[in-house]
Amino acid sequence: MEEIKKYVAEHKERFLEELFELLRFPSVSADPKFKDDVLKTADFVAKKLVEAGADKVEVCPTAGYPIVYGEKIVDAALPTVLIYGHYDVQPADPLELWHTPPFEPTVRDGKIYARGACDDKGQFYMHVKAFELMMKTNTLSCNVKFMIEGEEEVGSANLGIFVKENAERLKADVVLISDTSMISMENPSIETGLRGLAYMEVEVTGPNRDLHSGVYGGAVANPATILCKMIASLHDENNHITIPEFYNNVVELSDGEKKALNSAPFDLEDYKKDLDIDAEWGEKGYSTLERTGTRPTLEVNGIWSGYIGEGAKTVLPSKANAKISMRLVPNQSSDEISEIFTKHFVKIAPAYVKVKVTAHHGGEPVVTPTDSIAYKAAEQAIEDSFGKKPIPTRGGGSIPIVALFEDVLGIKSVLFGFGLDSDALHSPNEKYDIYNYYKGIETLPLFHRYFAKLNQ
Repeated sequence: MEEIKKYVAEHKERFLEELFELLRFPSVSADPKFKDDVLKTADFVAKKLVEAGADKVEVCPTAGYPIVYGEKIVDAALPTVLIYGHYDVQPADPLELWHTPPFEPTVRDGKIYARGACDDKGQFYMHVKAFELMMKTNTLSCNVKFMIEGEEEVGSANLGIFVKENAERLKADVVLISDTSMISMENPSIETGLRGLAYMEVEVTGPNRDLHSGVYGGAVANPATILCKMIASLHDENNHITIPEFYNNVVELSDGEKKALNSAPFDLEDYKKDLDIDAEWGEKGYSTLERTGTRPTLEVNGIWSGYIGEGAKTVLPSKANAKISMRLVPNQSSDEISEIFTKHFVKIAPAYVKVKVTAHHGGEPVVTPTDSIAYKAAEQAIEDSFGKKPIPTRGGGSIPIVALFEDVLGIKSVLFGFGLDSDALHSPNEKYDIYNYYKGIETLPLFHRYFAKLNQ
């Protein structure tokens, strides 16, 4: 451990500046105007893998953005770790809510503020630097493969094709992913499950054009009003989702599982204070930790209609739109949920509007084992690094490719994240603690060490 800390201390300024350089690329995969920047980011990642000591580094083209691959095969008899991450980021909008420019990393109070700081540039780059450390100190104890994609934030549409076509090249014993969070640095944890996702867009159309709200108001249905009513009907008075068959396959936690989940350190008053809310909201009969990790949800991610510019325009809009995501739990299927949502939303539309529903992307929920060699290696690495055993938790987010890796490659994943729930992922002023960044670089080599040892 001392050798690891010594190397990090000697190179910490360079490690930070390299991350800043990576964060300056506006690699927004959702917006075509950033295409050149996304491609430049892929080239940067490939360059840094080469510098760190990886072989066979390649920027692999796909029908969308490329996947960066690299490897270091020390000995075919040793276990192989496949490291997954993504170099694309969410859009930075709304820009006016950022305290500093989203693509100019700024340090305040020991935290790096930038889009992608935690999700996922800061986290996957820990692996690149940990790999460099092991190469330079001649302590690499496993074979390592990197697969860093550029479309995670838009559903990883081409990753499945790449994985299937390169199954032999990607052959490994475990997938190591740092795109999740810990409870805190004082209470380290490992996420042992993730929710799935079904992402939809709906459009409600009334009249064939925008109308004068005085001339036509009261006689013609307003699509914005109708859409709001339809969305509101998707939850009942207990905040239970009202779509028929939605809960058919949901796996309920046992009493023992509930007790273990709710034993994790959590202060509801601190939670409310951090979010500046007076009360929590959610499905009746479940705790906040259960709601955010083990229960399915339905949320409006965006809604728009009519005139939203400066001043006033008395218009009755022709259309209203919304984007809606549903987080899924075992054993729900994203395809099935997308289908029943579509049928239900069309069915509840009144006769005076027309409805169009589009399914965008989805992914399956996963639960990772806590009795595997890989989990035990991660557990021991954290215990050595943090001085205490990690708490197993369930994550509320989605990483659809975890189920893909298990299905196509036949291997489990370890969700080895060092972010915090308070890091404002997908929000203005996203951040990542410098301490967490360095702590990840220190801890990851220990995982490789224990994974090799436990596989002997």
